[in-house]
Amino acid sequence: MLAPGEYFDALDRMAPRRLRHLILHRRALSHAVHRRPCQNPLMQRILLIDDDDNLGPPLATYFQRFDLRLEHALRPSDGLARLRTGGFDAAILDVMLPEMDGFELCRTIRKDSDIPIVMLTARGDVMDRVVGLELGADHYLPKPFEPRELVACIQTVLRRVRAPAHGHAAVLSAAPTLAFEGLVIDTARRSVQRQGQTLELTGTEYELLLLLAREPGRVFSRDDILNHIRGHEAELYTRAVDIVVSRLRKKLEPLDAIKTLRNAGYSLALRRAVV
Repeated sequence: MLAPGEYFDALDRMAPRRLRHLILHRRALSHAVHRRPCQNPLMQRILLIDDDDNLGPPLATYFQRFDLRLEHALRPSDGLARLRTGGFDAAILDVMLPEMDGFELCRTIRKDSDIPIVMLTARGDVMDRVVGLELGADHYLPKPFEPRELVACIQTVLRRVRAPAHGHAAVLSAAPTLAFEGLVIDTARRSVQRQGQTLELTGTEYELLLLLAREPGRVFSRDDILNHIRGHEAELYTRAVDIVVSRLRKKLEPLDAIKTLRNAGYSLALRRAVV
């Protein structure tokens, strides 16, 4: 049996040009993995859905260093079956998959779950990122990528679904519930009810709504929103804000909750509920 380094060298000699980005990606994983740490039973579980059977094992070993347990499904049908059993904290989807592509898979997952989703693509086209965000993805990472870069993406989306430990802590303790006409946001539980019905929001959608709800009536520019939701950790662009706002608006209907001010930004247009 060839050692990992010998395997990649042999594959490199045989591979056509269009596969070289995948080889470089696998080689980066091989060099990143030095030892297998002891598994922590409290590790957060991440599901990778990618038909590359050589990607999962080294990536899973690398993830363990950061107390992340990665499981690998080669087909969308297997991945969906695992997600339905529950217990996963985030999912990583490749765009190019058998059975259905990553966009259709993302759409299917979003029908039943608001689990954080990171999408992978070998192209990294702007339109791919736009479509992924429109379908509910939380982050996008082009191939080839460094393993540490993927870990950073996962850690970012996981932080978004956890209540913040500082920053807004004083505000949260003073006002754990934000109540408006037809809309209630429970910041302690990170839950949102529209006219008594609980909404399923992605981490990005929730953070956007919370930003607007903390200062209703204030106009937030697209740059304000980008800096708050993503910081400087991801490649984002103005169009991404419009996409997330559009998704959130649809989920808040029939409430006319978000007002657009042309060339200025967005604001929450709901009145505070009378207690």
